[in-house]
Amino acid sequence: MKVLITGSAGFIGSALALRLLERGDEVIGIDNLNDYYDVSLKQARLARTEKHPAYTDVRMSLEDREGVAELFRTHRPERVVNMAAQAGVRYSLENPLAYVDTNLLGFANILEGCRHNGVEHLVYASSSSVYGANTNMPFSVHDNVDHPVSLYAATKKANELMAHTYSHLYRIPVTGLRFFTVYGPWGRPDMAYFSFTRNILEGKPINVFNNGNHSRDFTYIDDIIEGVVRVLDRVPQPNPDWSGDHPDSASSTAPYRLYNIGNNEPVELMHYIAVLEKCLGREAEKNMLPMQPGDVRATYADIDELVRDVGYRPATTVEDGLARFVAWYREFYGVS
Repeated sequence: MKVLITGSAGFIGSALALRLLERGDEVIGIDNLNDYYDVSLKQARLARTEKHPAYTDVRMSLEDREGVAELFRTHRPERVVNMAAQAGVRYSLENPLAYVDTNLLGFANILEGCRHNGVEHLVYASSSSVYGANTNMPFSVHDNVDHPVSLYAATKKANELMAHTYSHLYRIPVTGLRFFTVYGPWGRPDMAYFSFTRNILEGKPINVFNNGNHSRDFTYIDDIIEGVVRVLDRVPQPNPDWSGDHPDSASSTAPYRLYNIGNNEPVELMHYIAVLEKCLGREAEKNMLPMQPGDVRATYADIDELVRDVGYRPATTVEDGLARFVAWYREFYGVS
């Protein structure tokens, strides 16, 4: 297939591009290499794919309406995976308009490209953050998610609504994936496990928010990529049992599906830190701090639909996943 991946220098987008190239697909990758975090890490990710003969590297922002339209007309991708976004819950409190530009305007440009160019299937990244103030665990895609607690989460919920509208109006097959705390080698430096590792190795304290009373459904990158590829290969169909009298948010009379993609096994933050300390062979000095605005206490993914529909089976424990991350970190940054 010819697949367009946005956010191709990002953590998930880069790993997905590599996987699709390895199985013989043609990939067009878009990224603007913004400086939200270390650009050299993004460039190192791209170095894994950009010399592949079936890879086309495009430097572009999704907000570039004419540029995105021309890209679709030129390359005519059969399938599209939208991983590009302004990420980060806390940063959305500092720079909210960046989220409007990329996550809303940018996504609208992608939807228009799919609409006008006969794309067979659009897969896009949503987030576990859409569950917001929900406390009923595990989080289900059938739950109401009308109470986000950050602008980042609100933009992701908006993406789901925008995608459904285009699927309904133009019959574009669309699948949304709510990602749950993805971690692993080549990950994002703004994520807690990454900054924990850096600070512990440098002998600096780590900030532990909510006094460590968090739990997260940590999901290893290889498990995520396996799930995304399986979803990409399965073009959604309308749900014949969908009823407007009892509307289900995870499906539709349109060719639209919504899934959680997580590990289905929440881990207490303090346990996660203990595993990381063991992998590093060092104990962290901890600054215990209160809950941060926009944060949630726990995430836990109900993945039954993804298991049923595509055979998704996450298999990586946090012990194995963190050990692999630490090994990569030491090699990549040349630290012992």
